[in-house]
Amino acid sequence: MLHFPRRTLARTSLFLIALTLLAGCATQGSPVPTPSSTPSETPSTTPTLANSIVYSNTAYGFKFTLPISWTGYSILTSKWEGNSVSTGKIVEKGPFLSIRHPLWTSAAKRQDIPILVFTNDQWVSLTSEKFHVGAAPIPPSELARNSKYVFALPARYNYAFPTGFEEVETILKGDPLHAY
Repeated sequence: MLHFPRRTLARTSLFLIALTLLAGCATQGSPVPTPSSTPSETPSTTPTLANSIVYSNTAYGFKFTLPISWTGYSILTSKWEGNSVSTGKIVEKGPFLSIRHPLWTSAAKRQDIPILVFTNDQWVSLTSEKFHVGAAPIPPSELARNSKYVFALPARYNYAFPTGFEEVETILKGDPLHAY
């Protein structure tokens, strides 16, 4: 017979209870509220398949599919700055959204999913090397676009290899961002 330490057994039990509750909410179609610091943004989390949830951003016109294990994620909003290639001065600014894993804490940081939002004109200037974003010698990579915006992944977003970077890479390989 196998013997498990009480702490492991207790954690496993709590995990199974939480998973059961999450599965019950998902099958009932109850949306899970998602915090956001952008007032014009109306994010929603909608259960879709048994193994995914969808973050919808109506302010910029995109949806992002996440694994069900990200239920309870949060959205952080900040700004990116673009520096002139010739002068180094800030010449462009735009929204920088981060999807944060629900297990992230200040003591146990995890990899966020970063999304830079550019206007189409800003993207043309960026790809024409009129300005750069960040210190990396390579530009951000395009994830998707709609008629107003280009959504991009910052270069070297995971350079420190924080906990969860492999999961984020797997999510990104699944083409999770769909612009409308």
